[in-house]
Amino acid sequence: MPKVKTKKAAAKRFKKTGTGELKRMKAYKSHILTKKTTKRKRNLRHSTLTDSTNVKTMKKILPYL
Repeated sequence: MPKVKTKKAAAKRFKKTGTGELKRMKAYKSHILTKKTTKRKRNLRHSTLTDSTNVKTMKKILPYL
């Protein structure tokens, strides 16, 4: 069997936690920030865990993470 390649775009966006879950940053924080409230922008700074419905797909495209 040949080696499985890691999708590099995903590798840059996801990190593995100590318990094996996938951590990601939140979206909607790059532009058009004037209409968003300060509270909303502050909450978008924090990282969050990947939803359980996407984990199977993410494990497939990140085989060595």
